[in-house]
Amino acid sequence: MTIAVEPVSTAPARAEMIVTPSGIEVWRVHSEVVPVAAMSFVFEGGASQDPIERPGIAQMTAQLLDEGAGPYPSDAYQEKLGASAIELSFSAGQDSISGGLRTLTRNLDEAIALARLALVEPRFDDEAIARVRAQTLAGIRYQMNDPGVRATKTFFTQAFPGHIYGLPNGGTLESVEAISRADLVDAHERLIARDNLCVAVVGALDEQQVIALVDGVFGDLPATARIKKPQVASIAGLGTRHVVDLDVPQSVIRFGMNGIGWRDPDFIPAFVLNHILGGGVFTSRLFQEVREKRGLAYSVGTGLVSLRAAAMTWGFTATKNERVVEALDVIAAEIDKLKTDGPSEEELTKAKAYLTGSYPLGFDTSTKIAQQLAQIAFEGLGIDYITRRNALVSAVTREDVMRAATRVLGDGRMLVVIAGRPEGLATV
Repeated sequence: MTIAVEPVSTAPARAEMIVTPSGIEVWRVHSEVVPVAAMSFVFEGGASQDPIERPGIAQMTAQLLDEGAGPYPSDAYQEKLGASAIELSFSAGQDSISGGLRTLTRNLDEAIALARLALVEPRFDDEAIARVRAQTLAGIRYQMNDPGVRATKTFFTQAFPGHIYGLPNGGTLESVEAISRADLVDAHERLIARDNLCVAVVGALDEQQVIALVDGVFGDLPATARIKKPQVASIAGLGTRHVVDLDVPQSVIRFGMNGIGWRDPDFIPAFVLNHILGGGVFTSRLFQEVREKRGLAYSVGTGLVSLRAAAMTWGFTATKNERVVEALDVIAAEIDKLKTDGPSEEELTKAKAYLTGSYPLGFDTSTKIAQQLAQIAFEGLGIDYITRRNALVSAVTREDVMRAATRVLGDGRMLVVIAGRPEGLATV
């Protein structure tokens, strides 16, 4: 299947789906602009696959994939990458382990060999494990004094009690200390396979080179991953407020309610709704009411979070301790007003114009295009989503937004977490 894609203002690229001899589906965009190839890939299953008593395994596994592989210990492996100017990276999210590869086409064979080693033959050497563990623990300790991190972690703990989503991806001091090499090997065997893989390739490669790249890197992986679907969860504690006591002059606030996932038919209307409420950096209602009119905060906004087993609309701001109550009252009032009265036609028109006009900015490099395509594949939106997306946004009506507001904003009750020492705040 071939579709037209216009990632930038130049001539349209051509995106197509190829199935390799090993059965891997790859989305490809051919471009001869520069002699570079970029590949982005996503494996289903990330931190949500960690044992609830030991979070952090998936993230540490991802961090260690390029810390030595095959015959090369960590330093030698990194030297091999650097000698050929090959960029290779891995990360773990709530529901995925992702990676990216970028190379000059003349170094394609070396890039294939090194990326394959990282995914198929990671070493998990004791020295590398100890170093990554120490770095992770240092980061956790540092974050203990960061009001934003403390507020965010507490928000997720309160939102998803007893659920893996309520625990930090990177783990806790106790869980990271307890992670063993056997845990990492087991996670690699469970999560890195061919049937849970989405991959996109962009650059100056012909079809046979793309096949050689994809099968060369992933073809020797196990055919089947061992993934467990996380338990479906809704945000707990709506209507409650929680304070993380920190001696700081400005409180950091996180607030949220249930949302709509990417695959839901109402996601696009909810996306437009979010832009009007708090997603439009300078034009949103919350920015205008909280910052511009009252000077309560430097920044304020909202975003949509779509996980495999949960979705939410959540927001952020920070204000002086003595103005926390006022800021929360303004936020609640704007949410209620938008749910009750809906957006004006002018707001709706401007939101759709911005969201459609800015969309191509996410496709201005080969790496960005590959990342976008891999994420679209991961979400199951279809290879033609790029060409359909702006039309879907443009078609959103006021009635669509009102319907999404009923589902997303509900009765207006929010889970609120404040890190600081807010004055006059009643907690529930």
